[in-house]
Amino acid sequence: MNQLIKDAEKIKSLEIQGATNVAIRAIDFLSNYAKRLKDESVEACFESLYKAIDILMNTRPTEPAMRNGLKFIINKLKNESNSCSLENIPKKIESFKNQYYEMLQNSKKKIAEIGVRRFPNDKKKLVVMTHCHSTLVTAILLEAKRQGKNFKVINTETQPRLQGRKTARELLKAGIEITHVIDSAMRWAVRHFQVDIILIGADSITSEGTIINKIGSRLLALVAHEEHVPFYVCTPLLKYNPETNLGILETIEMRDPKEVWENAPEKVKIVNPAFETVSRRYIDGIITEAGIFASSHVPTYFAKLYPEMV
Repeated sequence: MNQLIKDAEKIKSLEIQGATNVAIRAIDFLSNYAKRLKDESVEACFESLYKAIDILMNTRPTEPAMRNGLKFIINKLKNESNSCSLENIPKKIESFKNQYYEMLQNSKKKIAEIGVRRFPNDKKKLVVMTHCHSTLVTAILLEAKRQGKNFKVINTETQPRLQGRKTARELLKAGIEITHVIDSAMRWAVRHFQVDIILIGADSITSEGTIINKIGSRLLALVAHEEHVPFYVCTPLLKYNPETNLGILETIEMRDPKEVWENAPEKVKIVNPAFETVSRRYIDGIITEAGIFASSHVPTYFAKLYPEMV
């Protein structure tokens, strides 16, 4: 258990970033934990696994892709409980982990294929803007580069953790033209560079079609609305939180104030929200492995593609 707690801290401390990366590492940590278990009965083993899942789920409040992955594994294991033995439980978990990982990778590939269709073949260079770091947005941009699309990217630095720099480095390495701007220059950048399309990722999707993403996302959505720029959210359906369908509200994670100001004066109160909501009214479409559609349709498509997680 001590090793699992150390692994979980890597997620909690943001050593591991990005919703997809967090999901992949969390299910990997669970699988490794199962291999180390020394319980004397199947029942005790299940109890240990539930405790481990609770620890991993509590590392970050706004990570439904991780929670869906952990639930997928334990639910599959429960369904096969009659054939479970102490010897084969780790092997089953490893198999289910690989299934979920493959689902994530397949959805990423499909989203890249679908998203790039929003890039025209015109001679005029398309100006794309993005915020923070999204592996799905990056996948679309890399596929557009591979297909020889004519475009350039404007991206934000994304305070206070500067995840936008990761996006800039990845795109630059791929030979994509990139302009990096400060967060507060969002509106200026959209106008100044005459942005044609905005692509962002998502950390969570609710039953109402609201998406939750890095703080600053709603500001960019409002700018897009004001300037009549198409605003798309790129995300696998696995980031949908089915519990919101039952009235449970998705939590906005509040992070350490020291990220903003490490040695601030004692009387200065610092608030550091990590995410914010973007209403469906500001989203032109959500780009998923099932296609592009209104974000309010996510629960329907999720239930069709992943009925075992509903």
